[in-house]
Amino acid sequence: MPKKVVTGNYAAAYASMRARTRFVAAYPITPQTFIVEHISEFINNGEMDCEYVEVESEHSALSACVSASATGVRSFTATSSQGLALMHEILPTASGMRLPVVMAVVNRTIAAPINIWVEHNDIMPERDSGWIQVFCDNNQEVQDMVIQAFKIAEDKRVALPMVVNLDAFILSHTVEPVDLMEQSEADKFLPKYVPPGPFLDPGNPVAMGTLCPPEYLQETRWQMDKAMRDSVKVIEEVNSSFAKQFGRDWGSMIEPYMTDDADVVLVTIGSASSTAHEVVDEYRAQGKKVGLVKLRFWRPYPAEQMRRLAEKVKAVGVYDRALSYGVGGPSFIEFRHAAYGLSVPTINFIGGLGGRDLSLADVRLMYDRLLETAKTGAVKRELVWINTRGVEP
Repeated sequence: MPKKVVTGNYAAAYASMRARTRFVAAYPITPQTFIVEHISEFINNGEMDCEYVEVESEHSALSACVSASATGVRSFTATSSQGLALMHEILPTASGMRLPVVMAVVNRTIAAPINIWVEHNDIMPERDSGWIQVFCDNNQEVQDMVIQAFKIAEDKRVALPMVVNLDAFILSHTVEPVDLMEQSEADKFLPKYVPPGPFLDPGNPVAMGTLCPPEYLQETRWQMDKAMRDSVKVIEEVNSSFAKQFGRDWGSMIEPYMTDDADVVLVTIGSASSTAHEVVDEYRAQGKKVGLVKLRFWRPYPAEQMRRLAEKVKAVGVYDRALSYGVGGPSFIEFRHAAYGLSVPTINFIGGLGGRDLSLADVRLMYDRLLETAKTGAVKRELVWINTRGVEP
């Protein structure tokens, strides 16, 4: 199919259709609503054979998906911000029962104050929920990662649910050319659904989600942790097979750019990566050895890959569109854990909160601070607030 200009929300819904999702539970919340509305249109038009259930809350939406997935049906939902917070109780249920539900999360600010624009403080608190999590920085990646998410989550070596993150409005409501895959192509990549584990079947009774005493609970947690760690290999395999079939290679866990001979690198997450990419090209043309690391997977965190990059450079910057109050950005915290014991100077840049624009000038400021740090070997300020009134950058 030729390129079509679509929103990120449409790309997510379209990928769910092409994945032959058989169950969708939905509750509207800005800016996610169009994802499930598009799916309802696909079903109404006869393009998608799927059971669509309108529920009374996001908590109910994920509960319904857990129930459907437990019966051996490919299931999908989508949410954002306060809706994800309301779902929180059910997230560990899906992962603890090893159900490969896929969910699109349109990242939006958590209230208060009330704000409907992009921020990552909705998904960051869910890092320990047992869900695999990937961030996208363009609408093509949104489509491609939703279809990949089903293949990753449903692999028997994984059997964990997965979140596909896309930035509110910057991706969800902005149109871009996207290569929309044909059904035959999707079927070739993602085969007919086979549940990775036991499922509810009246003809073969099993018990799922039952009470687990102390004698066994700890082993289930070890199994989940092992599956999360083992998912790295599956993610890499799925990315390679996707690249071979479709010609688009998203770089697996991370996507490094101009890092081989870089003096400094900036780690970005989400749509900020595209903005930073332009500044890297600009600075490279000026002879400045800067590089970029697009952090794609938040869980599992690619600690080994990040550490190897940190060992080669003179300074690292980590950009966060979220904040762990009193400590720093969540991505920065994870990076420092990965780089523990190394002497590389590291700066945490906080910006773009509540939908504030992240401009080319903002990214230039980050790289200028990193280049200065690389020369002196000393960090002037570890936590730098970008474009924040009343706060020195």
